[in-house]
Amino acid sequence: MDDRERDMDRRDRDPEGRARSARPRDGLGRPLPYGAEGVARQPEGVERTGDETVYEAQRLLDAGMPFHAHEVFEDAWKSGPEAERALWRGLAQLAVGLTHAARGNRSGGATLLRRGAAGLAAYGDARPYGIALTELTAWAEELAGRVLREEKPVPAAESAPRLRGRPETEAGGPDAADSVR
Repeated sequence: MDDRERDMDRRDRDPEGRARSARPRDGLGRPLPYGAEGVARQPEGVERTGDETVYEAQRLLDAGMPFHAHEVFEDAWKSGPEAERALWRGLAQLAVGLTHAARGNRSGGATLLRRGAAGLAAYGDARPYGIALTELTAWAEELAGRVLREEKPVPAAESAPRLRGRPETEAGGPDAADSVR
């Protein structure tokens, strides 16, 4: 058995035998030492409706867990209808861009935020699943610029967008929680 085969034998595996790290993760998806207290991981391969995907991703973004939101979008990207894959891919890129920005990877964060925004810009003024894509792309461009200007990582929860955008109601009204940050 060579070194590569020995390494493969020692790797963590999921029940189907695929390589999957069993190390706990922090809220930004970074691996922690074995035995450390981590946050619950998102299960992979969950099929959700578009509305369920948006709801779960928003919950995770609000909790300062954009890496986990990215995994929710990635599930939709991989399991959803072909016609929606570019939407979910763009949203996943925004979430992982925020992840990198919150980890202090300024260049990677800005690149992914802009790549995701460019992918979503193709949708124009459309609002699939109520997602405010025009406002979301503007948020991503603004955050990408800020990330490159500032020295410190951005706070994930405070920097997260509202996916469904600004409500049509008066600020402070019942829908105020849906306003873009």
